[in-house]
Amino acid sequence: MTPFPSPPPPTTRIKCLLVDDVQENLIALEALLQQRDGIEILKAQSGPEALELLLDHSDVALALLDVQMPEMNGFELAELMRGSERTRHIPLIFMTAGSREQNWQFRGYESGAVDFLYKPIDPHMLATKAQVFFELHRRKQALAHELHERTEALRINEMFMAVLSHDLRTPLMSITAAASLLKRQPEVDKIEAMADRVLSSSQRMAGMIEDLLDITRIRQAGGLALQPGPADMQAVVTRILDEIQTGHPERRIESTLQGDLAGTWDAERLCQVVTNLVGNAVHHGDQDRPVQVLLDGRSSETLVLEVANGGTIAPDLLPHLFDPFRGRERSAGRQQGLGLGLFIAQQIVRAHGGCIEVTSKDGITRFRVELPRVSPCPLAEKRG
Repeated sequence: MTPFPSPPPPTTRIKCLLVDDVQENLIALEALLQQRDGIEILKAQSGPEALELLLDHSDVALALLDVQMPEMNGFELAELMRGSERTRHIPLIFMTAGSREQNWQFRGYESGAVDFLYKPIDPHMLATKAQVFFELHRRKQALAHELHERTEALRINEMFMAVLSHDLRTPLMSITAAASLLKRQPEVDKIEAMADRVLSSSQRMAGMIEDLLDITRIRQAGGLALQPGPADMQAVVTRILDEIQTGHPERRIESTLQGDLAGTWDAERLCQVVTNLVGNAVHHGDQDRPVQVLLDGRSSETLVLEVANGGTIAPDLLPHLFDPFRGRERSAGRQQGLGLGLFIAQQIVRAHGGCIEVTSKDGITRFRVELPRVSPCPLAEKRG
């Protein structure tokens, strides 16, 4: 299997730090290096100014340092950079207009320089040398990205094994136990209860397997394909709310539906989104406060779905709510699902060209889904 879709290899501009106390030199170097696409120039006219820039930009591909500067010369700046874990990896090229007889070149290499250039500098030579380090930095970024992808793939594969070995075993054991009792011809009044247990466990297993199939589709295709068509979100939401309310008569669910709620979407997939969001609100929200569902179709371009419930989510968990198998390392076996619901809901919304976000503050947790009226995805898939 291929890994989950992850951000493409870094496309941020390659950063190059120029340090020279003469403004004209900085302008000339910037003009020379920016002839190549994708280069961001950071300029400083002193050592302290360069250190301030490095506090905000640790991913610098190359630093060109003038040796002769007041307050802090290039060698002193290099020593400070080499003494910091965040900046010691940055390649350094020294530049100087001083005499070759001063043995500065040897001191430059002692300070960790990869090269030492004397002014006037050959523009072609400098550009060529700089390009080598820019390309090395790009390859470093690409390797780091690939390592991240492979590490994530390994983690997900381990989670798959945990699901197959533990989560599916639990409802299967329940089915096996009920079947064993039925085989012994138990009392007639217990047959219905055991049949309900078998049905409930089977439905739970079917839901888990369908989630795993969705995960496989996402990993192999880079996202979920849709079967968009004319759909009425009022009908979708009303049906799901009725089903959830029937299963949880003790919970109060309030809904507000307004505006034009028709569009071109994959209604079956959006049922999954609504079921997950409202189901989570019912199970995890404050039991004494109603779940509030808002469906707003007053905009001609988009439709908004909001699901709110009482209670807040810990701030350290918020950034990871949409991660696959969320929280399983911390609480394996203690939850009813696989930790895939919000991840799959997010993928469905994204496939529609929409966005989903969550806020949790002042005692209220709110999920907000925004969908364009017409799904931009023309792809179709076969389910099952």
